[in-house]
Amino acid sequence: MSSYKEKKVITIGVASELTGLSERKIRYYEERGLIFPERSERGTRKYSFADIELLLKIADKREEGVQTQEIKKDFLTEKEKLKIREELLRGQINAHFHLRK
Repeated sequence: MSSYKEKKVITIGVASELTGLSERKIRYYEERGLIFPERSERGTRKYSFADIELLLKIADKREEGVQTQEIKKDFLTEKEKLKIREELLRGQINAHFHLRK
């Protein structure tokens, strides 16, 4: 079961209200590959609370003058770090319990 933070149930209008960002700016961040909403059957964008937090991070970085390309690069680096950390932890658990992949 996924966390409530990961459920994509928030419309772009509500996301705009929660973040203070215009719907146009949110769509722009999607076009730049910074945010990935799901789409309903009718094509309505749906965001999660985690997406809202991410939009706020993006907005903060933009206010600091960071370009969207740099933000994307930083986010990829964070994801890569998390993946490496997860692999290391999995290896430690496997070694501790004498498990194989």
